[in-house]
Amino acid sequence: MDLGLTYPAPGFHFLVAFELFPQRDIDVRFQEVSGLTVNVQTEEIREGGENRFTHKLPIRTNYSDIVLKRGLFTFSGVIEWCRDAVENFNFKPTNVLISLMNDSHVPLNSWYVVNAIPIKWEVSSFNAEQSSAVIETLTLSYRYYKVINPASLISDLSGAVGGALGI
Repeated sequence: MDLGLTYPAPGFHFLVAFELFPQRDIDVRFQEVSGLTVNVQTEEIREGGENRFTHKLPIRTNYSDIVLKRGLFTFSGVIEWCRDAVENFNFKPTNVLISLMNDSHVPLNSWYVVNAIPIKWEVSSFNAEQSSAVIETLTLSYRYYKVINPASLISDLSGAVGGALGI
């Protein structure tokens, strides 16, 4: 099985799964995912007598908002979750799994997003002069994400099994 380790993975085959119920098969279909970004905040410390440089010490991480785009559907469990949040101010944090897939639909890499809430829901403009699909954009804020790499999981599991067996 090719885990996509030979060539860089294409970015057009992916899946977005929300830990929400009920869900329909349309709830995993998005045309674009962006914002999987983490930044490390640092604090500069000046050392007395050392004028060539300052020490940069890590303080905390910041995660940017995730933006999901797709065609507008008439019923979606994800959009019902968003509507409940924005219309009733009833926010129910949920986890989201974003997986980049290979040609056999096997995840190459996944990002497990923890405690996501909708902070923006946008519907594209309607234009009688264009024949284009209506796009909805969903922006999520969340606490953090954890990268899940199947190749490293296999390696970790083989090491754990080997260690348990004394190999």
